[in-house]
Amino acid sequence: MSVAARFVLPLLLVLAVLTWVSSRAIERITDGWLQRDLSTRAELAVSSGSDSLVSAWDASDRHRIQRFLNGLTRDERILGAAACDTRFRSVATSQSFPAQLSCDRLGRDLQRGGGAPDPLQWKSWFGGVPLFGQEVHVSAIPVADDDGHTLGFVALVHNLKFEEQRRTTIQNVLLFAFAALAAIASLLMTIVARLSWLGWLKDLRRILRGDKRAAAEAVVRPEFSPIAQDVRELMSRLGDEEPARRRAGWNPDRLRQVLRGDLLGEKVIIVSNREPYIHERAADGSISVRFPASGLVSALEPVMRACSGVWIAHGSGSADRETADARGRLRVPPGEEEYGLRRVWLSPEEEKGYYYGFANEGLWPLCHFAHARPIFRAEDWAFYQSVNRKFADAVCEEADGDDPIVMVQDYHFALAPRMIRQRLPRATILTFWHIPWPNAESFGICPWRHEILEGLLGSSILGFHTQLHCNNFVEAVDRYLEARVDREELGVVHHGQMTNVRAYPISIEWPSRWLAHVPPVPECRASVLGELGLREDALLGVGVDRLDYTKGIEERFLAVEALLERSPELRGRFTFVELAAPSRGEIPRYQELDHEIERLVGRINSRFGATSNGTGYRPIIMLRAQHQPPTVFRYFRAADLCYVSSLHDGMNLVAKEFVAARDDERGVLVLSDFAGAARELTCALIVNPYDIGQASAALGVALRMSEDEQRERMRAMRALVAELNVYRWAGRMLLDAARQRQRARLTDRLAETHPQPQAPDAYHPHA
Repeated sequence: MSVAARFVLPLLLVLAVLTWVSSRAIERITDGWLQRDLSTRAELAVSSGSDSLVSAWDASDRHRIQRFLNGLTRDERILGAAACDTRFRSVATSQSFPAQLSCDRLGRDLQRGGGAPDPLQWKSWFGGVPLFGQEVHVSAIPVADDDGHTLGFVALVHNLKFEEQRRTTIQNVLLFAFAALAAIASLLMTIVARLSWLGWLKDLRRILRGDKRAAAEAVVRPEFSPIAQDVRELMSRLGDEEPARRRAGWNPDRLRQVLRGDLLGEKVIIVSNREPYIHERAADGSISVRFPASGLVSALEPVMRACSGVWIAHGSGSADRETADARGRLRVPPGEEEYGLRRVWLSPEEEKGYYYGFANEGLWPLCHFAHARPIFRAEDWAFYQSVNRKFADAVCEEADGDDPIVMVQDYHFALAPRMIRQRLPRATILTFWHIPWPNAESFGICPWRHEILEGLLGSSILGFHTQLHCNNFVEAVDRYLEARVDREELGVVHHGQMTNVRAYPISIEWPSRWLAHVPPVPECRASVLGELGLREDALLGVGVDRLDYTKGIEERFLAVEALLERSPELRGRFTFVELAAPSRGEIPRYQELDHEIERLVGRINSRFGATSNGTGYRPIIMLRAQHQPPTVFRYFRAADLCYVSSLHDGMNLVAKEFVAARDDERGVLVLSDFAGAARELTCALIVNPYDIGQASAALGVALRMSEDEQRERMRAMRALVAELNVYRWAGRMLLDAARQRQRARLTDRLAETHPQPQAPDAYHPHA
C-alpha cells in the first residue's frame, strides 16, 4: 500500500464518521425547526379568525364553524380541520377532514401519550400520523372565550410534503457545507504536511551530502540529528542487507563493489608478519617463489587480490631483498601483479626477540590453553615495541591520505593500532586477532597487559573469531583499564575513542583457485596412493598442520593407535598421513614437540608394522615439508577422512579447505570441539581430542560411513562454506568500517559548524 493510500483511506474514514454524526445532528435540529414552524402556523391560522369562531361556537352555529374550518383548508399545506369540545366530541369538520381521524381518537391518543388535562396546554402532540399514503402532522389549538373559559380546540392536519422538501434542502445544504469545510481543512493539512515533509527531506539530503549550513541547522534543532543519523545508517546498510533474491553471494566482484561504492575506491593496507609470497634462492643460484603454509595468508590473499591495495609484511625469504626495490616494494602475485607487497626488513635480533620471543613464547601460549607456560622477557618486549613501531611507520609511508583503511592482522602487532592512531588520527583501523583471547584472569599473567590492551584499543574495529573471545577481551578491559564499556553494543570508549568489538568468523575463498591446479578426485587418489606405496583399496586419513603443540598432533596419533587396537581388520589397510610444516624450530618447546612426535610415530609404526608380513606397512606417515597448496589439495581429494585435532584454536581453516576440496561430496571431516570451525561445520564428526577413546571411535565411524551419509554431510558443509566465505568475512568488516567513516565525516561536518566542548571520556568519531 502506498504512502498516499495509507494517508487518504483513514482520512476518508474519519470524514465518513463525521458526516454520519453531523447528519444525525442536523436531522434533530431540522425536526425541531419543523415542529416550531407547524405550531406557529397553526396558532396564527386559528387566531386570525378567533373572534368569529368564538361567536359561532357560543351560538352553536355549526355551519359558520364549518365555513371557518373550510377557509383554513384553502392553504394547500393544511389537509383538513376539525373543531372539538372539551369532552372530545366533534363540533364541526371541514369537508376535507380525513374520516380516519375523529375528536374521540384525538382524545384517546392524547390521554395515551400522557397529555396534560388542561386543554390550554394542548399543542402539536400528534406527529407522524400516516394518512393519504403519506405522513401528516396534527396540531391541536385551544379555543377560549373572552372570559378565558375553554370551549374546545381546533385540530389541523398538516401536509408534511412541503416541510419534508424544505427539511431535505436544509440538510443537504448543511451537509454539503460541512463536507466542503472538512475537505478544505484536510486538503490544507495535507498540503502543509507535504511541504513540511519535502522541506525535511531537502534538509536531510543536504546534510547527507555534506552541506555545512544544513549541518549547522541540524545542530540548532537537536531532534533532527538522531533521525538523520538513523536514515544515513539505514542507507549505508542497504549494500549488506539487500534481499537475498538480489544477492549473488559474496565474491571478489562484490567485494570490489563495496570498496568502490561504500569506501569510494580507497585502497586497503594489510599488515601481517607473514608475507603472501616468499622468494627463496636455491643451491644452484636460481630463485623460486613459495606460498607459505599459513591459514592467515590463505585467507587474506584472495581478499587482497580483490582489493588491489598494499600488503605490508616481514621479508623473510633468502631472495626477498633481490626481488624488491630499494624500499622493499614489488607487485604480486608473480606474473599477475594485482596488488603491492611492501617488505619490512628485520635484523636477526629483532626477529628473535619480537617474533620467537614475545609473540610466540609469550602471547601464543598465553592465549592457548595447550599446556605450555608463557615466557616473558623484558628484552623481548623491547624488540616487540620497536618492531611494531617499524611496521606502523611503514603504514604511514604507504597511506595516500590522512584517513587510510588499515587491516592489522594478529597477535604480532598488538601495539601497532595505537601507534598508527597517534600518527593518523583519522585512519580507519580494523584489527583482527586470529588466535583465541583468554579469560581476564589468565590474561592478567602478562606483565604488559595494560600496554597491549591500550594498543588494541587504538583500533576502530577489533575482530575475533567467536563471540566468546569478544566477551573475554571486554572483560579484560573492564578489569585492567579505566575505560567505559558498552556491553549492549560491545564497545569500549578509552581516551575519548570508541572501539567496536565484533565477531567475524574467518573463512576461505570460494571456489578455491587451487582446485584449478589439481586433477580430478580419481587421479588424485591414484597418484597419492602410488607415492605412499599403498594398495588400491587402502583407507587414507590426512592431517595438515604446522608442527605446533596447539594442534593436538600427539593426541591425533594416539587416536590412530587406539583405532588399530580396537579394529584389527584395519591394520595393514588404514594409513594416516600427516603433512607437517616445520615451525618455530628455534623455540625449545617446539624442538621438544618435534622429538616427542618422532618417538611416538616410531613406536606406533613399530608396533603395528610388524604384523604386515613384510609389506612395509606404516600406519602413520610423516611428510615434513612446507607443502604448497596444490599438494595439500591433492591429498585432501585423495583422503577418506581428514582429522583436525586442535587442542585450542581460533578457527582452523584446514577444516574448511578440506570441505572446499571435496567437490565430489565424499570424505568425512573429524573435527575438534576446541576449534572455532566446529561452531559452523556442525555436520562434521565433532570430538574431544583429549578423549582418545571417543576420537578413535569417530575415526572408525568415518571409515565405515556410507556414501549417502557422506554426501549429505559434505553437501551441507560445502553450502555453508560457500556462503560464509572469506569475501563475506572481509566485506562485513569493510562495510562496518564504511559506516564508521560516514558517521565520523558527518560528525566532523557538524562539529565544524557548531563546535562543542568534549568531555574527557567522550566518544571520538575516528576511533
